[in-house]
Amino acid sequence: MSEQIREYELGMHPELPPPNRQSGLVKWVMDNLFPSVGSGIITVICLIFLYYVIPPLFNWAFWDSVVFNATSREECYAINDGKGACWAFIYRRWDQFVYGFYPEAERWRVNISFILLAMTLVIVLAEKVRKVKGIMWLVLILPIICAILIPGSELLGLTPVPTNKFGGFMLTLIIGMTGIFVSLPIGIGLALARISSLPIFSVFATLFIEFIRGVPLITLLFIASTLLSYFLPPGTNFDLLVRVLIMVTIFSAAYLAEVIRGGLAAIPRGQYEAADALGLSYWKSMRLVILPQALKISIPGIVSSFIGLFKDTTLVVIIGLLDPLGIGAAAIADIKWTALGYELYVFIAVFFFICCFGMSRYSLYLERKLHTGH
Repeated sequence: MSEQIREYELGMHPELPPPNRQSGLVKWVMDNLFPSVGSGIITVICLIFLYYVIPPLFNWAFWDSVVFNATSREECYAINDGKGACWAFIYRRWDQFVYGFYPEAERWRVNISFILLAMTLVIVLAEKVRKVKGIMWLVLILPIICAILIPGSELLGLTPVPTNKFGGFMLTLIIGMTGIFVSLPIGIGLALARISSLPIFSVFATLFIEFIRGVPLITLLFIASTLLSYFLPPGTNFDLLVRVLIMVTIFSAAYLAEVIRGGLAAIPRGQYEAADALGLSYWKSMRLVILPQALKISIPGIVSSFIGLFKDTTLVVIIGLLDPLGIGAAAIADIKWTALGYELYVFIAVFFFICCFGMSRYSLYLERKLHTGH
């Protein structure tokens, strides 16, 4: 009892632990899952739903599906009694899902390009790496090397590979990454042109953006694959993949331009006046004062556009390019693997979820890192 009524000098009282409901797991559960009676009821309903859905799905995808060496669907189901997924289908077609119909002897070029792409992403996304002097030049050099390695060039001793043999995840990454990296600077330029005081720039940018945003991407892809050849000189061989890359890039740039224009509109007029007071030219004020703030505000919209673009790469199957969906559809048409659509779409969905979820989490990281409201 004497310990409980002990008196301490001012500032010498030991720290006491917070109540259970004010810290740790209990606080998180109460704040996020049961903040009110209505939210608690919804949480319980969701938990019951997950209880009845997750275990059967987990058993189908993992416990009852450890079959990788089967040569057909019937053999696969004979091993697992038809209870689990037949991942042997993915295992047998793995090379096609990754490389499409790229020649096996030349796939080392694609593997090196994957490594160079990973290095480029690390340089762009990792702040500590970006601080190394001169390393940002690699962001321009490495993609150019990939653009030479993958299609090949006789001048460099690399056997040319026609783009109609590109496919699978390789094709998805080529279209998605090209669209993302190239459309951002174009989108910034279009946004600046649209708010320009010079009518020749603002009118052109407005017409371009409104036209592209008013046309579905699938229509632009059809134009790239069919109609565009009618406007080219006779005998001109304009590669289909290059046409698709151009259309995907300008489609993404038009949407990014509006997202960035929204960020520019949110910048207080005082920031422009402060840049003018410092004697900065238009381009210096944009580069050093206005654009950094506008791009920070626009991060959620920019990343959402990137995620949408990456998922829209699956539309190229409509014009005959074999992305993972095209490869999978051709694979399950084989009588040995027919009726394995669940495995196919789950596998492709996991790939896209990992890529898109990664972009989303990096977006949240950037928002927290650049937050200046504290």
